[in-house]
Amino acid sequence: MHYSVRHTTRFQYTAPISESVTEVRMQPRSTEYQQCSLFRLQVRPQARLFVYTDAQQNTVHHFTQPGVHQQLVIVAESEVLVYPRPLLPERLPDDAWVQIDDSNAAGAHYEMLMPSEVTAPTDRLAQLAKELNVARRGDPLSLLIELNHMLHRAIAYDAGSTRVDSPIDEALHHRRGVCQDYTHIMLALVRYYLHIPCRYVSGYLFHSRTDTSADGASHAWLDVWLPTLGWVGFDPTNDMLVGERHIEVAVGRDYTDVPPTRGIYKGNAGSELAVHVRVRMLQGAVNEDDADATDGDQTPVYRSTAQQLHARYAETLAAIQMQQQQQQ
Repeated sequence: MHYSVRHTTRFQYTAPISESVTEVRMQPRSTEYQQCSLFRLQVRPQARLFVYTDAQQNTVHHFTQPGVHQQLVIVAESEVLVYPRPLLPERLPDDAWVQIDDSNAAGAHYEMLMPSEVTAPTDRLAQLAKELNVARRGDPLSLLIELNHMLHRAIAYDAGSTRVDSPIDEALHHRRGVCQDYTHIMLALVRYYLHIPCRYVSGYLFHSRTDTSADGASHAWLDVWLPTLGWVGFDPTNDMLVGERHIEVAVGRDYTDVPPTRGIYKGNAGSELAVHVRVRMLQGAVNEDDADATDGDQTPVYRSTAQQLHARYAETLAAIQMQQQQQQ
C-alpha cells in the first residue's frame, strides 16, 4: 500500500518568546516492511534543520529558533510504501519460552526489558494482570494474541481521558485511555509478567470505519520479540495485529523516548499545542471532499493547554490521595 502523510503541529504562545529549541521525530522508518520514499519538513518561522539517527535507528530532526516569535508551526509530509507481512504460524515451537529466556540471558534487547517511568509496575497493574491471568502458559504467540484481545475489552477508548505521557495508573484507575495507554499497559504486562522484550512504536494508522482509535491523530502500538519471528506488532487499541495500514515512525522503551516533538523555550508565556494528522492512500479513488480539504480548515484532533494539564494533574493527584486515605 502507498500512503501520503501530512502531520501539522502548531505551538501558540500566550506572549512572545525569545528562543526555542525543538526535536522532531516524524520521518517514517525504512524497514523490511515499509519504505519511506519521500520526506519533507517545513518550519515557520524558518530555521536551519539538522538531522541525526538515534540509538534505535530513528531519524531525529532538530532546530533552534533564536528570534522572537509567538507561534511555531511544523509541517511534516511523507510518502510511504507499506508491504504485506508474512502470515504468522498458528503457534511457536514447544521450546519457545526456553529460547526467550536464553536470549534474555545473553543480553539481547535488554533495554526493552528494563523498567521505565511510564510503564513501572503498580498495584493496579498487578490487579489487572490477575484479572486477565497474565502468566506464562501455553504458546507465547497465542498468549500475546489473547492478551491483545483481552486488554482491548478491559479498557474503554476515551480520547479525552488521559495525556499521551500519562503513567499507566491514570488509565487503570478509570479503565479508560487512548492508544498510548493501551500500549503502555500491554508493555508493562509483557515485560514484568511474561518477561518478553517489547518496544513502543509511534506512527500512523490508515483508518477504517471499524477502528476504535481516533482518525486525524498519530497512533501507537507495540512490537514484541519472539523466537523465529523477530519483532511482531500488536495493536491493543484496535484489537488487531500490525499490518499494511500501520506506518512506523519511531521505536523506544515508551512514549517518552519517541514523542513526535520535544523542546524548550525561553520566555514568560504559556503555550497551546494543536496537532492534525492526515493519512491518505495514493492508490485508488480519493474522496473529492477529502482532496480539497486543507489542514488549515481542519479542527485539531489533539489540543491541550498548560492550564488544562495542570488541572488534570491536580484532579488525579487528589483522587489518588483520597483513595490512599480510604485504605488507611
